[in-house]
Amino acid sequence: MTTPVVLHALDSFRTEVVAGPHHFILDEPVEAGGTGEGPTPYDLMGAALGGCTSMTLHYYAKREKLPLTGVDVTIVHDRQHAKDCADCVTHSGYIHRFRVEIRLHGDLNEEQRQQLLGIARRCPVAKTLSSEIKIDEVLAPTQ
Repeated sequence: MTTPVVLHALDSFRTEVVAGPHHFILDEPVEAGGTGEGPTPYDLMGAALGGCTSMTLHYYAKREKLPLTGVDVTIVHDRQHAKDCADCVTHSGYIHRFRVEIRLHGDLNEEQRQQLLGIARRCPVAKTLSSEIKIDEVLAPTQ
């Protein structure tokens, strides 16, 4: 089991997050009713996917001694009604899509670039987001 992430919000979207030794703020943009003091939850999810992708590529390249000198990842998140998605299995609710654009730096040939693209798909966060997920909400006792 991982270390819990603890969040605390008062009467607004602004949410304080404690993740191990790290403290940061999640929020919504001002135009959505937030204060704009931090990234949105979807921004953070995109950052998790992009960070995991980059870390996975660096780990693999070091292990295989590939000349990867840097990775830039751009994540775009969008959603659409499932009924409007021609290539989706689900037909109700929403389908969330994450476009993961990867720019590889280093003296890599095309075969190595394609190899790394395949490895990017194996990042643990990508695998989590593309698998069935169960979320169990439970009430904690009041203090």
